[in-house]
Amino acid sequence: MRPSFRAWSRHLPLPAFAVVLVALLPFTGGGPVPAPSPRWTPLSAAQVTWHGSGGPQARGTLLSFNDFHGNLEPPAGSGGTVNGVPAGGAEYLATTVGRLRTEARRGGRQVLTVGAGDLIGASPLISAAFHDEPTVEAMNTLGLDLSSVGNHEFDEGVAELRRMQRGGCHPVDGCADGDGFRGASFRYLAANVVDRRTRKPVFPAYTIRSVGGVKVAFIGETLRGTPAIVNPGGITSVDFLDEADTANHYARKLAREQGIRAFVLLVHEGGAQNAPPTPLDVNGCANFAGDIGGIVSRLAPEFGLVVSGHTHRFYSCSLPNSRGRSVVTSAGSFGVLATNVDVSLDRRTHRFTSVSARNVIAENGIRNADGSYRRDPSGAFVLNPALVDPRMKRLVDKYRTAIAPVAGREIGRITADIRSGRGTPSPASPAGELPLGDVIADAMRAYRPGSDLGLMNPGGIRADLVYAPDGVVTYGEAFAVQPFNNLVVTLTYTGAQLKAALEQQFAGCDGQGTSDRILQVSDGFTYSYDPARACGSRVSAMALDGAPVTDGQTLRVSTNEFLANGGDGFTRLIAGTARTTAPGFDVDALVAYLGSHSPVSPPALNRITRIG
Repeated sequence: MRPSFRAWSRHLPLPAFAVVLVALLPFTGGGPVPAPSPRWTPLSAAQVTWHGSGGPQARGTLLSFNDFHGNLEPPAGSGGTVNGVPAGGAEYLATTVGRLRTEARRGGRQVLTVGAGDLIGASPLISAAFHDEPTVEAMNTLGLDLSSVGNHEFDEGVAELRRMQRGGCHPVDGCADGDGFRGASFRYLAANVVDRRTRKPVFPAYTIRSVGGVKVAFIGETLRGTPAIVNPGGITSVDFLDEADTANHYARKLAREQGIRAFVLLVHEGGAQNAPPTPLDVNGCANFAGDIGGIVSRLAPEFGLVVSGHTHRFYSCSLPNSRGRSVVTSAGSFGVLATNVDVSLDRRTHRFTSVSARNVIAENGIRNADGSYRRDPSGAFVLNPALVDPRMKRLVDKYRTAIAPVAGREIGRITADIRSGRGTPSPASPAGELPLGDVIADAMRAYRPGSDLGLMNPGGIRADLVYAPDGVVTYGEAFAVQPFNNLVVTLTYTGAQLKAALEQQFAGCDGQGTSDRILQVSDGFTYSYDPARACGSRVSAMALDGAPVTDGQTLRVSTNEFLANGGDGFTRLIAGTARTTAPGFDVDALVAYLGSHSPVSPPALNRITRIG
């Protein structure tokens, strides 16, 4: 007998185009020397020429994407558009990848399809209800060859990720779709994720593929900071190593032992373009910044291509490595883009001689004569059946049918879009307060009677609540907002402990990473912060229902177990006492709130004040 949906859900996851040409230098002197154009700058999109070998060339094409997150269906809201173009969904990504693959093969190029992590995890209900088996099957159908792991591949722990690779039914829920699970036909790579006891990678560190008769090594990694952003319970047996050091180690090893001189890094870490211009070019590198830049700057120059991810931003860059430049790409997220990378290699030296990259939108709409896209009476984009890949459609339809009774259930209504901060322009207040963050914090406080405060981490808010067409919110839409199935826990903190936790919101403060993480707070709690003050003294004027919160005062705080366990760098929250756990999950709190407070309107964003 198949388990009920509730049985499945108990174990759902926790938390003008620019062409870039890059010349590569060898490990130890010699080789072609790049000649950048006069207008090239290190952190901008670029076209680079060089003086290289005129000998016979091997040519290939790599098709890549990242951060798919189980989006078998076109994403809702701003996550489903690229500069106004409707895009995404497995059926449409498969069509785009298939077309690019055919074009490359017709041009005599060998084709490999690769990913840069977070293909699964934080997924919509259609995939998450079946432990992301549907997404792995979709990647098999699409023809993915290999992928790095990402942080979300570890949402259900190392053992479950091994099952994703090898196949077999879930140890508790079985094969909920009734037809078994064969696992991934593509290869996961995890060079910098090592077993604590053996110090060996838990998945292969690299794979070697022939491109036109020349060996190219692909090394796969996730970000070193993965432990801070996944539930720690599933990764107690592994360590996450430095990305650049690990990549260079394997490059030296493969150069020494197998004579390989061309390397591709698939790494789940990234950066972002920043305006101007607006909108940002999908093939641009405008005002680029992010952690990937520091990683690339330390890579050996033989790394001609770095396929990145994690930030959900699109870009095509030429960034400096240790003694040259590497092409660095990202295809945004949710399958809205695919990156087409053409490579050339010298058949004599076995080195890259050129790498060029461009992002291609996986369109799913019907274009009007004026260049706009057709919409239905509610304002939603009309999907184009001519762009659907038939094999992928059969797979997605199977899971649509299986989950429809649960996903389509109405749970409440909203009066307007309530946004998550994942689209552009950002709906956040100047202080970092988010409309949907406030609603979720309110829901957690309401879910646990007697709570003084609800807290929500912004990174756990995965999708918008979209009003179209009639304000109805379904269970599937609520699950897309909070897909991790975190438990809701309530703890007691003193005012001083709560302030210490809030002081950890700011980059570089008390163990926080390189970005601010502004916690979302429930109605009735207010505070101010001044980013110009020193770490540890930025938060002030904490108040509950208008009364100042004192250091010795105790408060009952409801949040998700990820935050309560110190996730996202909030280690001060571990100090909470009198911990209790609610029945159900965080999504159940949101569902209950939307039902009991319907219709829900976007909050006023007046709980957090930024000074200066």
